[in-house]
Amino acid sequence: SHKSSKREWKPLEDHSCTDVPWLLLFVLFCIGMGFICGFSIATGAAARLLSGYDSYGNICGQKNVKVEGIVNSGLDLTHKKYVFFLDPCNIDLVHQKIKSIALCVSACPRKELKTLADIQKFAETNGSTLCSYELQPSEYTTDKRAAKLCPKYPVPESAPIPFFHRCAPVNISCYAKFAEALITFVSDSSVLHRLISGVMTSKEIIMGLCLLSLVLSMILMVIIRYISRVLVWILTILVILGSLGGTGVLWWLYAKQRISAGALDSQVAKDNLQALLIYAIAATVFTVILFLIMLIMRKRVALTIALFHVAGKVFIHLPLLVFQPFWTFFVLILFWTYWITVLLFLGTTGNPVPNEEGFVEFRMAGPLKYMWWYHVVGLIWISEFILACQQMTVAGAVVTYYFTREKRNLPFTPILASVNRLVCYHLGTVAKGSFIITLVKIPRMILMYIHTQLKGKENACARCMLKACICCLWCLEKCLTYLNQNAYTATAINSTNFCTSAKDAFVILVENALRVAAINTVGDFMLFLGKVLIVCSTGLAGIMLLNYQRDYTIWVLPLIIVCLFAFLVAHCFLSIYEMVVDVLFLCFAIDTKYNDGSPGREFYMDKVLMEFVENSRKSMKEAGRGGGAEGRELKPMVGADEE
Repeated sequence: SHKSSKREWKPLEDHSCTDVPWLLLFVLFCIGMGFICGFSIATGAAARLLSGYDSYGNICGQKNVKVEGIVNSGLDLTHKKYVFFLDPCNIDLVHQKIKSIALCVSACPRKELKTLADIQKFAETNGSTLCSYELQPSEYTTDKRAAKLCPKYPVPESAPIPFFHRCAPVNISCYAKFAEALITFVSDSSVLHRLISGVMTSKEIIMGLCLLSLVLSMILMVIIRYISRVLVWILTILVILGSLGGTGVLWWLYAKQRISAGALDSQVAKDNLQALLIYAIAATVFTVILFLIMLIMRKRVALTIALFHVAGKVFIHLPLLVFQPFWTFFVLILFWTYWITVLLFLGTTGNPVPNEEGFVEFRMAGPLKYMWWYHVVGLIWISEFILACQQMTVAGAVVTYYFTREKRNLPFTPILASVNRLVCYHLGTVAKGSFIITLVKIPRMILMYIHTQLKGKENACARCMLKACICCLWCLEKCLTYLNQNAYTATAINSTNFCTSAKDAFVILVENALRVAAINTVGDFMLFLGKVLIVCSTGLAGIMLLNYQRDYTIWVLPLIIVCLFAFLVAHCFLSIYEMVVDVLFLCFAIDTKYNDGSPGREFYMDKVLMEFVENSRKSMKEAGRGGGAEGRELKPMVGADEE
């Protein structure tokens, strides 16, 4: 019955390398990233970042080379290991740097120095000169230049930041202006102190609750298959009640207004009445449409429930899938740490050039200025690549599970087998898929940056257009991510390259458009309910445990921390669940398209899904041999593939 032009899906039969040129391109790109890191270390940026440097371009703690046209450069500062800012509180938020002369000193002032005489005494006793290099300690109180070249007093008590050799004020209130820009609500530091002490006193509770949210998420993963039917009913009832209630209230308000408006014959009352009428009619139409959608979708919801059930079984057979997000998260954290380190290096790379005030700044010359753009693209592409690797690994493991007839014959660890396949054959496909997402993400980020820059300028039209473009790009990115995931599944099944896989997967998804819609709406909402459940349970436990602390202001921060953590954990676990359901759906669609249960073309699917197919066949026969719309729609899905 199949035409020869239709490429057969041959699950897991042969493995071949896919998209090799893209893998080479990705490797070259990574080598470029490595070159940026090497370049910034070689030009001394690493030493500048770690040891610190003063306003004259000298690196603290070593001998320096003279910079042309700058006084005080090229000093031997072997004994002066710390950077000290004359006015550490003067922070320029726009350029994110401290606007102050920086000097290398041999020790940070460990107690507050109130006058110039104190600074002089500190220099004589501790041998640490806090004024600029051209002043001798004896001249501090006599020289006229001391006002400009000495620190602003009182000099706050400071301590060196570990590893970075910078003196920083111990009391944070110095950065009050800076903090105010970040947190407006903490006007007096006492509230902040109480909040922080609240977190510190209840840190055991916080740790315990975070563990609780982990455990709850794991339990939910196991039981969601049993409660999925209940969740769907709850959701349906809520939606029906919500829409009916909303409509009812609007009509009631309209009737009430109508009665009272008889007395008042003003224009405003008439306008109000008309507006209410429009709202009520709109709500009614919306409710009717919603009911129709629910009627059409009710059959497809059965498939969602069946898929959730099978997904639960997948997790029992492949329990290690649960830990997949942790590995991904760990790798991402490592990569981001590396990325931020290199970004900081890039900030101190370049050649010393004098600025307007006669101090040294480091600027890159020529084409090297654009290195950090390359670095930003690297951040997005490699992060997307790591996430795509997770999708491919999950897809590979689930596909192996689905298309193995005897579950006893599963490989010992399907996940490791899947990782092995990914590394040996499909890295190019993943690189290509993540590159496509990057291509959409970068313009969106540029537009968002422009949008924030236009905040003050009152050009409403331009900002509205930008907002629209950003939204469109965001939607495109979401659709592409979904398509990519299905393409990876197709690659895992068939070992075809990215474009072929995406096309094949797209055809299957279009054939089952209504089911895809049902799974993505109902399924996502069920998972969302799951997240809410976990966050609420953790929050409730938190309130019970924190109840013994009568100071209610202290509650806020620990509870927020716990709830955020619970949400993140639930999101990690349930996003894997969502991925598994999507992969299972594609496998199911392919299975029903190419097999019909006859000898030689047996289904691969699970019993739960078999029941679903049997039921839909029965209902088709009842609907008059595929005469009704229902029958036509189920036809391609039930292996009745007579084209």
